[in-house]
Amino acid sequence: MTTVLIVDDQPLQRYGFRMLLESQPDTAVVGEAGHGAEAVRLTAALRPDVVLMDIRMPGMDGIEATRLIVAAGGRSRVLVLTTFDLDEYAHAALRAGASGFLLKDARPEELLAGIRAVAEGDAVVAPAVTRRLLDAYAHRLPGPPGAADRDPRLAALTDREREILLAVGRGWTNGEIAQRLVLSESTVKTHVGRVLAKIGARDRVQAVIFAYDMGLTRPNPPA
Repeated sequence: MTTVLIVDDQPLQRYGFRMLLESQPDTAVVGEAGHGAEAVRLTAALRPDVVLMDIRMPGMDGIEATRLIVAAGGRSRVLVLTTFDLDEYAHAALRAGASGFLLKDARPEELLAGIRAVAEGDAVVAPAVTRRLLDAYAHRLPGPPGAADRDPRLAALTDREREILLAVGRGWTNGEIAQRLVLSESTVKTHVGRVLAKIGARDRVQAVIFAYDMGLTRPNPPA
């Protein structure tokens, strides 16, 4: 059973999420919060598997709430919800330690699959959405000149592992990486795991952000 805390300042939005989640035999809603401070308090008290986190809320927003929840070192993982217009705050939330993000107009089955993936320790990285999100505003957050050359985490990577990191940063799935690099998916999965360990990333989402921060990959120019 996957336990979920719903965080959103809109009561009707919370109600919709609750109805969807409670229709599933393998998920249970353990609480609701209308703002970030309440989310932090309830996460500590209820220890849900997944915190479904809105970003824009009055008072403490979802970014600061995510940062505090992750910093507490508990078992709960945060899945951020962002708006259809690719809310730039999602990037900050991911850097704060969120395990992924979904658009608020995601189909019900996508939301349920995302929650289950995060609960199992994976990250929610829909490659097309990742590319759209980062392409939309990552050009405003360029990595510092020479960052990649100075960072000891990158120096620890083999040439193949750096190649894998670059592919992850581009939003490629394991299947896409395997096809383009002529590797088996199991080999790719092993490489990805080693890359995450060496760069200290919690999951693939953090690896994507790391690749952009290091300047290893750049978004497409804005239209």
